[in-house]
Amino acid sequence: MPDTKYLSRQSPYTYSYDNRTGWRRFRVLNPCRGMYHDVRRRLPYYWSDIRDALTYRTIASTIRIYFINILPAIAYTLDMYRRTGEFYGINEALFSSALAAMVFSVLGAQPLTIVGITGLISLFDYTIYDIVVIYKPAIYANFMCWTAIWAAIFHWIVAVCNLCDYMRYVTDFSSESFGAYVGIIYCIKGVEELVNEFTVYGPTAGFMSCMIAILYFFTIYGLELLGSSTICRPWLRGLLADYAYVIGTIFWVGFAHIPGNLKETGISFVPITRAFYPTQPRGWLIHFWELETKWVFAALPFGFLVMLLFYYDHNVSSLGAQGRQYPLKKPAGFHWDFFLLGCTTFIAGITGIPMPNGLVPQAPVHTTSLAVTETTLHIIPTSDPDNPEGTELRHPITTPIAVIEQRISHFLMGLAIIGTMTGPLLIVLHTMPAAVFAGVFFIVGWGSIESNGILQKIIFLLREDRFIPRDEKLLRVPKRKIILYVMCQIVGVAACVAISQTIAAIGFPILIIGLIPFRVWVMPRWFGSEELGVLDGLTADGEAVLCSLGGPPRFPGEEGIVVEGERQKSEK
Repeated sequence: MPDTKYLSRQSPYTYSYDNRTGWRRFRVLNPCRGMYHDVRRRLPYYWSDIRDALTYRTIASTIRIYFINILPAIAYTLDMYRRTGEFYGINEALFSSALAAMVFSVLGAQPLTIVGITGLISLFDYTIYDIVVIYKPAIYANFMCWTAIWAAIFHWIVAVCNLCDYMRYVTDFSSESFGAYVGIIYCIKGVEELVNEFTVYGPTAGFMSCMIAILYFFTIYGLELLGSSTICRPWLRGLLADYAYVIGTIFWVGFAHIPGNLKETGISFVPITRAFYPTQPRGWLIHFWELETKWVFAALPFGFLVMLLFYYDHNVSSLGAQGRQYPLKKPAGFHWDFFLLGCTTFIAGITGIPMPNGLVPQAPVHTTSLAVTETTLHIIPTSDPDNPEGTELRHPITTPIAVIEQRISHFLMGLAIIGTMTGPLLIVLHTMPAAVFAGVFFIVGWGSIESNGILQKIIFLLREDRFIPRDEKLLRVPKRKIILYVMCQIVGVAACVAISQTIAAIGFPILIIGLIPFRVWVMPRWFGSEELGVLDGLTADGEAVLCSLGGPPRFPGEEGIVVEGERQKSEK
């Protein structure tokens, strides 16, 4: 059975470029090297990825991630359905989610990364629609197909040239900004869904939808909060947290169908079509060869922007699923997975379905649902001027001590989505009110914002001094530097949100990607290495993750961000 000794023995020779000279030190001039070693490292673990799944945590994780994946996917599809001339419907969303799940669960080097439909690709789809209809609306399907084909080609070039190595420079500065941006976009979409109910179906339907969405949010949030509390027995609160989405969804869908005045409010429900058929009267193969040559090349820059979005979005999703808070043991595989993403992007293009990629809020939730945790009572000393000896804060802390690293939960979720494409379950989907999906937007969006480091630093700045723990790391940094750091993040998030609300929304991946060089080259000019070592950190710093990215990064002008972790490893 392979273990970490296999990884540590191979890693100096399989991913590090530090000891190479001449042309060999350039990643681009070592084609397919990253993909080869990704597969070589992960393949010995394939059987254990199946055997390790024989546990209750896999069952609970499968059910939880099925709801967390499919509900936002349908919610975004409702948005695309209205804003792309009804080209993308429920069947396309289910097909895309099932395709991604089956490919990455069976062939992926990191099956913990959940792949599906994101709000950012839906934004891309309807923004391109807004541009295309200005010139020639009839070519939208073929134009999107060629956009996906070009994007797939760029994906393969990136994977072959080992360019995913540069994702090792992703730190909390950019990943937190991106997470906050995604959370805000989710919340905006929830509001837009409710506004649509008021606009199209009237004030009564709108108020009813608002009530369902808000109560759905508090139901899920409360049940998940209960899971990390000390209320009730551990098995009971764990059960309620594991099946929070099941409980909340079933209850509030049923609530919308209570006979009488509630049912007569006229709220909207999920539109469905014939099972396993496209929403529009067409086949599953787009006739992309019928598009004029000028439009084929006009789609090229759009395909490049899609690749930029997926380069950051998918890889950050994978980094989030393998974050430093999770004690993972099995190696990652960014290059190979990005090559697979190019394959699914190509298939999505020629079949006319939304292009799937890594899900930022859902991927870490998948890993969290597979984590084995322990809850301890943590006592924190605080400084109180009225009590020189100090006061104490006591609160429970839930810490992951192991993760069930396997690929079966992702696979079973894919099978469940395929089952959802059948006629009887499509009828069940038709009973779901759009208001529930607005609630999904709120709960997933707020989950991404609540746990975000930006919000945590803002809370620290606003907290009364005497209740700040003495061992708080941020106390080692002047408050003006914390404010400057947070403002840099907020400006980046605000710029991305602002551009996303215009017809230039397809340009936001450039802003997102720009956060990485900004952190690498500009931030060290404003902050000392010790300050950055406290404020920032690698999103994922485990050897099992960095083995696929060329090893730990070396930041120009400062080493603070990795020195502490490396010192701890050397001491061990």
